[in-house]
Amino acid sequence: MAWKVLIANRGEIAVRIVRACRDLGLRAVGVYSPIDRRGRHVLLADEAYALPGDAPADSYLNMAALLEIARRAHVDAVHPGYGFLAENPSFAAACEHARLTFVGPPPSVLAECGDKVRTRERLAAAGIPVLPGSGPVTDADARAAAERIGFPLLIKAAGGGGGKGIHLVRSTQELPSALRLARGEARTAFGDDRVYVERWLAGARHIEVQVLADTRGHVVALGERDCSVQRRHQKLIEESPAPGLSSSMRQKLLQAAEHGARVLGYVSAGTFEFLVDGDECYFLEVNARLQVEHPVTELVTGVDLVGQQFRVARGAELEIAPPVPVYGHAIECRISAEDPHDGFLPSTGTVHALAEPGGPGIRVDSALAPGIEVTRHYDPLLAKVIAWGTTRAEAIARMKRAIAETAVGGVATTVPFHLWALDDAAFQSGAYDTQFAGRWEARRPRGDPVRAVLAATAFAHMEAGRMRLPPDRQNGRWQKTAREEQFREK
Repeated sequence: MAWKVLIANRGEIAVRIVRACRDLGLRAVGVYSPIDRRGRHVLLADEAYALPGDAPADSYLNMAALLEIARRAHVDAVHPGYGFLAENPSFAAACEHARLTFVGPPPSVLAECGDKVRTRERLAAAGIPVLPGSGPVTDADARAAAERIGFPLLIKAAGGGGGKGIHLVRSTQELPSALRLARGEARTAFGDDRVYVERWLAGARHIEVQVLADTRGHVVALGERDCSVQRRHQKLIEESPAPGLSSSMRQKLLQAAEHGARVLGYVSAGTFEFLVDGDECYFLEVNARLQVEHPVTELVTGVDLVGQQFRVARGAELEIAPPVPVYGHAIECRISAEDPHDGFLPSTGTVHALAEPGGPGIRVDSALAPGIEVTRHYDPLLAKVIAWGTTRAEAIARMKRAIAETAVGGVATTVPFHLWALDDAAFQSGAYDTQFAGRWEARRPRGDPVRAVLAATAFAHMEAGRMRLPPDRQNGRWQKTAREEQFREK
């Protein structure tokens, strides 16, 4: 009998996992908060179950509700996607206790990787270079640690990830407020207000290495991704291979990631993040989950990372052996509901018009559809546009075409930033670093933000007119039937 998988997530990553289930002959069970009842992942899943509320604590962070749905739906496994409970060792342990296969690292590995300070210490002891830093500090200890490490530095959440709970500090005077803000964000996001201090490198590049590991001790690195285009430690554009990276540095990063995975006893897909500064590289953290930017690795290696996660979860041995060949070049642009003309502040509303790109070399991972609501409750990521080319220049040209064809009516998006970035000489040459996105504020164009939307309105409304909502779900449950397939008007 085929596995039945509960997808404990929403949005584009839930759609991605549903599609992987289809490819593997698995049955996909979706969950949805009230505001996500029209979500594309709900329409695509074989079954969908309602969650109690819209707030994350009531929906996709609600372990009790998710496990109850898993029981009612008689699932065999749970895939957490990324974010929400993906790196929560308590959730992974609860799944194991309920005799459900957790598609990700085991609880012990999640607990180890979730403590950034402990991970830094273990990998440093294994010979992997780390940036000068401290262990968890009290406010009283932070000043002494800061003076020892030197300014500028970062205050970072010890138990977090995803760019949250991180603050740049340039002087002793800025330290108290940065500590207060970082602790508050860490407490809210992770339930853990411990912070530590780490040296900040201006002008470095943010490079990460994708790894896969099975339960039999086999580890393979699948190339690197450059994630240096980011603002407030949140990534905007990622690409693989990293432009301008020497073969010796590439080999050094891949070997460090594979070695680190073995030291930690890693299992499943994961990412080792580094800062590269000239001829030196420094380990930052492990993301013990699937990454948002995993499609660029999939396009240049031909490896289905979600499919491999399922294989590893079912106890299969990795069929991939290093070195993994890389073909061509891939770039990903995140389309988020943020206004780049207003400091990337979140934008909320209802999507009333939509045009997504296509054509040679273009992949779109999206949860968008006319009529969906974009709220403050969840991450603003709406879709990802990924371009592949035989060369980096071809990938950039295809991406420029694709982004110019992308339009979302009803909310502001990051499309204008991407158009600017792809045209920038520094990006096109590959000579950029983590400070690149900061130049947008000084140089951003002042175009009409609705211009591109107008071209898409007729198409999007036509699509919206051909669709209707699924029938009401009785008892919070709905199962697709042949008669209701695609929910098209008869």
